[in-house]
Amino acid sequence: MNRQKGFLLLVIIGLVGAFFYFDLTQYLTLEYLQTQRDALIEWRRSEPLFAAALFFVVYVLVTALSLPGATVMTLAVGAVFGLFWGLLLVSFASTIGATLAFVIARFLLRDTVQSRFGDRLKSINAGIEKDGAFYLFTLRLVPLFPFFVINLVMGLTPIKTITFYWVSQVGMLAGTIVYVNAGTQLAGLDSLSGILSPGLIGSFVLLGLFPLLAKKFVALVKARRAMAGWKRPAKFDRNLVVIGGGSAGLVSAYIAAAVKSKVSLIEKHKMGGDCLNTGCVPSKALIRSSRILAQSRRAQEWGFDAIDVKYDFAQIMERVQKVVGEVEPHDSVERYSELGVDVIQGEAKITSPYVVEVDGREITTRGIVVATGARPFVPPIPGLDQIDYLTSDNLWQLRELPQRLLVLGGGPIGCELSQAFARFSSQVTIVEMAPRLMIREDEDVAALVTERSLPAMESEAKAGSPR
Repeated sequence: MNRQKGFLLLVIIGLVGAFFYFDLTQYLTLEYLQTQRDALIEWRRSEPLFAAALFFVVYVLVTALSLPGATVMTLAVGAVFGLFWGLLLVSFASTIGATLAFVIARFLLRDTVQSRFGDRLKSINAGIEKDGAFYLFTLRLVPLFPFFVINLVMGLTPIKTITFYWVSQVGMLAGTIVYVNAGTQLAGLDSLSGILSPGLIGSFVLLGLFPLLAKKFVALVKARRAMAGWKRPAKFDRNLVVIGGGSAGLVSAYIAAAVKSKVSLIEKHKMGGDCLNTGCVPSKALIRSSRILAQSRRAQEWGFDAIDVKYDFAQIMERVQKVVGEVEPHDSVERYSELGVDVIQGEAKITSPYVVEVDGREITTRGIVVATGARPFVPPIPGLDQIDYLTSDNLWQLRELPQRLLVLGGGPIGCELSQAFARFSSQVTIVEMAPRLMIREDEDVAALVTERSLPAMESEAKAGSPR
């Protein structure tokens, strides 16, 4: 924790500690407020500006520090200043205080929480970035959720501060009106629980859900308009058609078949897609072989004087294909046919939102999943099309180790292949246009690759060559 965070934390602890040490909670009770009501009203009449300013500052501090008593203070403001001026004062003071609590939580805790639990929070962060205003508005309208908890939790999310402020200002308005108005009737209040009846709470809940329901309704209307120009079939051949037999397509088809849906899987080339044939499986097999070779060159670290390993690069690549062949049955046509998937070999064409055409055959379907994957990007370098360059697709056809290898791209694939070929003693050069390797990955991972892996690759490449 840096000095600024440490100082702020000490200030907050000091203020909260002083609040409880001097037992200031006694002044924020309904009983105390009822006994002092007339005196407070008289004080406001004699010094209206000072009274308003003091109430405003205290309210902001109570809310910002998440101290108990905001509800009683709202009643007090209503009793002392009336509905109109009380509503104006509380509305801005509560929002400013809530925003300060939000900013404090963000400053002190967000970086730590996101760094430790970022992977688990990805879906939540994505939802907040997309619909954070709607979620916050709903929470503000429903008095079942403690507002101080909302302030602190929202500070840990990526929602913008200005969004938090204006949504809170609008969202808390209905509840503020109820409590300020109750304050004007302070003499007749028996308890805080009497302010909100079950019917009123239910009304707030429905009001809070309204924006989300309205958004879903608008999306439904837009979807219906988009589909209005297409004729919906009277019946469907399939519940789902999946285009692409790679990882995403296979999982989609598997899940659909597991719930007894009628599903067709269309693949024009090889089942398993990139992951099985040109990506995850062959690359990890090659890395495994290269790692064994690299470890043999560091025999002394494992307690050996030396380990002399002889290898044939062609045999290494044949082993890679063998590993692919061993995994292949898990992604095969036969396996998925046994699972109840209608596997079709051919090229698919979507002719309407309800129809997929395969080699002249039309299949009507309720849903379509497009999982066609991607292909290696070949940069428009002059003259590149005149040579036999390698990509992650045709690399696996190599049987002779290239003495020199230029890798365009310092992402995960480029770094993996560079490391593997360097271990086999190729002279590898990585070209990356971004300011660092692994530009899309976490900064700690990128630093580890740059500072440790690349120097290790250079030393391994110099340590030996194929026999």
